[in-house]
Amino acid sequence: MAEAFSVVGKSLTKPDAYAKVSGQTKFADDLSLPRMLYGRILRSPYPHARVLHVDTSAARELSGVLAVLTGDDLPVKFGILPVSQDEEALAREKVRYVGDPIAAVAATDEWIADEALDLIDVQFKELPHAMSIQEALAAQGEPIHGSSNVHKAVALEFGDTDAAMRVAEHVREDTVFFEGNTHLPMEQHAAVAQYAVDGKLTLWTSSQTPHYVHRALGKVLDMPMSRIRVIATPNGGGFGGKSDIFSHELVAAKLAIVTGRPVKITLTREEVFYAHRGRHPVLMKVRTGFTRDRHAISEFPGWGWLRQLRRREHVLHGRPAGDHVCHSPVPVRRRPALHQQAALRPEARARHTAAALCARDPFRQSR
Repeated sequence: MAEAFSVVGKSLTKPDAYAKVSGQTKFADDLSLPRMLYGRILRSPYPHARVLHVDTSAARELSGVLAVLTGDDLPVKFGILPVSQDEEALAREKVRYVGDPIAAVAATDEWIADEALDLIDVQFKELPHAMSIQEALAAQGEPIHGSSNVHKAVALEFGDTDAAMRVAEHVREDTVFFEGNTHLPMEQHAAVAQYAVDGKLTLWTSSQTPHYVHRALGKVLDMPMSRIRVIATPNGGGFGGKSDIFSHELVAAKLAIVTGRPVKITLTREEVFYAHRGRHPVLMKVRTGFTRDRHAISEFPGWGWLRQLRRREHVLHGRPAGDHVCHSPVPVRRRPALHQQAALRPEARARHTAAALCARDPFRQSR
């Protein structure tokens, strides 16, 4: 007699299903607190430029505006990894991509906040920009960050790749370019901040990693983490696109502290494209050797790809190496992970190689 299970093989209702289908779930943008203000962020129209001057006087005089912030109000840099503590909530000396945040306002409604942004006068000096990986590596003009566009260089090796290539019975070389994409969740990023009279800060945010945000708030605002609470609201989609620290979260918190009132910032769909930390572009040069026993002997850049293939136990030797570079089109300043970009190619490469081998059939004599 088959054993009866209470969970396995049963149709179970998701705990949050009824609330979502009935519209009861509260997402970040659904939240509304008494006396709440609305924040907006002014963003760079240039991919790479020096910020010479930011004049906020006209915006401050507009009726309904309660606070205006610039980079001088949030000077502490942040990041996820210790190697990448180079992000600014609001750009100070220069902007590095179209959409880089420069200033922010808090007003009694969204329309006044939008009008206030139009009154902020920013003077720029355009700088040469790198619009591709090749241009970034060529290093012509002022680097996007620091003294070099190369954020991190990695070189690894397992096995004797050179010896393995010499005995390979078929070798294929490819240059693969991944254009990059955005996660594009249905819900735009949003955050609501409240600073209480007891000096405690609460942030509700559509985040997948509230612990990252918690840590960054403590650093950027110079506040004890014990006085900061971060609540991750239900996500209307994320797919990894809400797993970083975003400037609007830090800005909303600072505006709440300055005004003493709750502040909500909801990104527009256009801003989501500017601010996203999506699957950034990747250029991979790959050389793969194959043997008759279906194993691959490879040397290629991209440790994400290496990890995916090693799990299948078909790659015997490898030499992954590459540079994580900064260039102007997108904010590539997060942790340099290449999980999906690199993993997208093995199946396609396998198909291409199989097609080439079937056409040539180099192993026919061995059958």
